[in-house]
Amino acid sequence: MLSTSWGFLAAMIIAYGVANLLQSVAATRTKLHTSCNPKLLVRLASHRIYLYGLTFQIFGFLLAFVARRDLPLFLVQAAASAGLGVTALCGVLILRWKLPKAEVGLLALLFGGLFALVISAKPAPAHSIGSGGLVALLIWLALIAVIGVFAAKMHGAPGSVALGSLAGMAFSAAAVAGRPLASSHTIGEFVSSPLLYVLIGASLLGQLLLGLAMQRGSTTAAVASMDAAGAVPAAAIGLLFLGDKIHPGREWVAALGFFITLAAVIGLTRYAEPQHHHATAEPGPRALTAGPRALKARALAARHVAADAARTVVARPMPAGPPPGTGPRGR
Repeated sequence: MLSTSWGFLAAMIIAYGVANLLQSVAATRTKLHTSCNPKLLVRLASHRIYLYGLTFQIFGFLLAFVARRDLPLFLVQAAASAGLGVTALCGVLILRWKLPKAEVGLLALLFGGLFALVISAKPAPAHSIGSGGLVALLIWLALIAVIGVFAAKMHGAPGSVALGSLAGMAFSAAAVAGRPLASSHTIGEFVSSPLLYVLIGASLLGQLLLGLAMQRGSTTAAVASMDAAGAVPAAAIGLLFLGDKIHPGREWVAALGFFITLAAVIGLTRYAEPQHHHATAEPGPRALTAGPRALKARALAARHVAADAARTVVARPMPAGPPPGTGPRGR
């Protein structure tokens, strides 16, 4: 069972990485939303590429759910952020993204921190969350939704980071609900547990906020802020209340790995550059995801237009009379 959990964790990283890439492309092809409106999910669902991304997202979610049965939350949540590396690699190979050196270095640092967490985590079953924990999760989600209404009015990088952070907190609530839920012994116990419906609601809220974040700039910044905001609460709650464990004598390794991972994802929110911009002035969806060749063609066309305008000005005959500035008023 232990080896199976590690396999689920590795497959989850790949699934989340591909999902981030596909959903970010679909988000930039969708009309820009300036409010926390669930209609965005309906608009996104009209794009086939988003549905592909959502399929990978659900697959990754199921893998994470099964992995949480034995593995601690601080490891699973940090491993989800490693999907950024998969997203960046696919973006470079498929969409020809240009990643700055700082971003490449931070991604390498991210995987280093994850490795430290892997060797320090000790698999163990989860404790029950209780009715008090359930109420706390519902209050947590209500606060996220209220703050999301105001954060949706932000634009550019600040909006991307703010909405991504709120998405991470919603997904963190889903992770906290899913850790004890994964230990259900029967299907009836699983379906009748209120944690299942908290998990579903938190996931939908997180998906909406992530879609809004991806419309506002860098995919890396949106996902990194989501992972950073979601890792800390889940790790703390898991260690304090859900029975997450660390191998004896490796506590410092876990602390160092978590700190490195968190620093890397926070750094990515600062140094990540937009891979695509959400253009509102151009009507066609192709303009929203123009590649390097299209951008080069537009630049050449603009130069030709400017050159033609310059020739027209030069060829235009000068009006008769004294040159400007030589009349009485000019003097």
